[in-house]
Amino acid sequence: MLRFTKMHGLGNDFVVFDAVNQTVALTPDQLRQLADRHFGIGCDQILLVQAPIQPDAHFHYRIFNADGSEVSQCGNGARCFARFVREKGLCLEDEIRVDTRAGRLLLRHRPDGQITVDMGVPRFAPADIPLKAEQESVHYTAAAGSAIHRFGAVSMGNPHAVLPTDDVDTAPVDTVGPLLESHASFPERANIGFMQKIDAHHIRLRVYERGSGETLACGSGACAAAVVGIEQGLLQTPVRVDLPGGSLYIEWQGRGAPVLMSGPATTVFEGTLEL
Repeated sequence: MLRFTKMHGLGNDFVVFDAVNQTVALTPDQLRQLADRHFGIGCDQILLVQAPIQPDAHFHYRIFNADGSEVSQCGNGARCFARFVREKGLCLEDEIRVDTRAGRLLLRHRPDGQITVDMGVPRFAPADIPLKAEQESVHYTAAAGSAIHRFGAVSMGNPHAVLPTDDVDTAPVDTVGPLLESHASFPERANIGFMQKIDAHHIRLRVYERGSGETLACGSGACAAAVVGIEQGLLQTPVRVDLPGGSLYIEWQGRGAPVLMSGPATTVFEGTLEL
């Protein structure tokens, strides 16, 4: 019997397990079953809250996609992580240090109830994304389907490509998204964002997430879109990012600085399951 909590960040939903006070060992098949919206609990990703590995961290954090694959980063999940450990009494501090496969996250509870996540310093070198490209650029191209697609790319601890679009409502998320997600240019696949600029401090965004498909919100995708837009000279910090599930607020002071993402996290229900 495993205890779990269902949570969401702007509709990007998660099944969260306390793996500090109970043993959680899930196979890829079990993860896929949990994520199934018809035969399981249903979620975009499964989050594990684990005891720290490093002595100066509060927790270790693991993230699994709906397809059972493990990934390194999830911004919306990080905000839910912060709310979860406070609600469960696992950590009552306002700033929480959490280690992931992508490095350390700093999670801060704000007086207004929202949570700010220090997402770390974005990486642009093609080898760090990873992206197959001869040299770093603010613009790349890839042939997919019958078209050549122009995009910016960055790693936020996970790989992102950001494509400009005139209108996110009619953007080809369902067709171009999966083609680019698994494109040969991305050795570890990628999250594909479709960004519509409203003004220098405001964009609309839809994201086809690696291993999960389109979600209502993608925190790391919002960070990536803001960073790419600033790098391309289209945007200025701070940036409001409107996703289908709601809005996130991104701050980035430029190369070498960390990206700060602020937004809500919500607990939906709790339960137990037998596998």
